[in-house]
Amino acid sequence: MARQYREDMKEPKPKSVKLAALQPAAKPRMPQATAKPRSLKPTARPRKPKSAYSTEEVEEIFRRFSVQRPEPKGELKYVNPFTLVVAVALSAQATDVGVNKATKALFAIADTPEKMLALGEDAVREHIRTIGLYRNKAKNVIALSRMLVEDFGGQVPRDRDELVKLPGVGRKTANVVLSMAFGQATIAVDTHIFRIANRIGLAPGKTPDQVEDHLVRVIPNHYLYHAHHWLILHGRYTCKARRPECEHCIIADLCKAAEKTNTIPAPLVALPPQVF
Repeated sequence: MARQYREDMKEPKPKSVKLAALQPAAKPRMPQATAKPRSLKPTARPRKPKSAYSTEEVEEIFRRFSVQRPEPKGELKYVNPFTLVVAVALSAQATDVGVNKATKALFAIADTPEKMLALGEDAVREHIRTIGLYRNKAKNVIALSRMLVEDFGGQVPRDRDELVKLPGVGRKTANVVLSMAFGQATIAVDTHIFRIANRIGLAPGKTPDQVEDHLVRVIPNHYLYHAHHWLILHGRYTCKARRPECEHCIIADLCKAAEKTNTIPAPLVALPPQVF
């Protein structure tokens, strides 16, 4: 009994305590504030460049052009809308004088798409070999002739979207054809018009399409039909690329080109009819 008593008097062994229970209680996390969404501002559209001239000044510029050249004409020779399409397509990187020399004999024997196809690419190439890029241009002449016959019944379309489908015909060529063959008021931006529009600040633009759009917006409607030729002829014979002949310029007092050398306008008189 004594032995049993002594065993009963022993202290009980402490139970094992887990380590996690001894760690301090984690502090409750504070809820994070929800970030406010950034306001999305609409992307600003690039501003279109403005003309350097007021409406009144543009009116006066084209009034003088209309007095100087009452009936301006293109200098390419053609006999019908088809030959005009061909002539304008050939004029890329070539002079009108050079194209006229090359196409005189060509148009005498092939003035329709059907006749041009019958003539063939080799013969066309021989006729226009004095023109730059004549090999590729001969291919385009045959290809556009074939498309006109197969898709348009041999007739030149009167719609820009249809015209630019023709091989070798771009927007400029289409606008020339619409203006000269069908009497539509269009602006065909060539190197002369592109240079002048930017040089004098009439209708600044980085591309021909931008210049075209700008010119259509600033030129008065009653001058729009002839504006294309007035600007080309002004650039070709007065506002030349290398050295503008400001002493012969009828808008020298209005011109805002940085490099102009004269502020006195040339006499405003009608020029003799154009001779080709």
